[in-house]
Amino acid sequence: MDYEELTKTAPQPGPKAEHREGVVARSIEQQTAKMPSDWFLWAAFGSIAASLAFKASGKDHASLFVGQWAPTFLILGLYNKLVKLHGSEGV
Repeated sequence: MDYEELTKTAPQPGPKAEHREGVVARSIEQQTAKMPSDWFLWAAFGSIAASLAFKASGKDHASLFVGQWAPTFLILGLYNKLVKLHGSEGV
């Protein structure tokens, strides 16, 4: 396809069929988009506080385990926010 042919074709709205989300991902995103984004932030702060409490009580392994949840909650919150802003199809 040369340049002249490309300029004559109109762009198609929306994602291509091979780039669309599956049924499971779309339904999960629709349900989690109903959750307030600050829930994930509070969950991260809660895991940090619980980790500090475990560390203070001498339970080092539990402290490390629970403390590692915070980044996961923050990434889930970021993903949730992106889905809310851009939709599950990214359009």
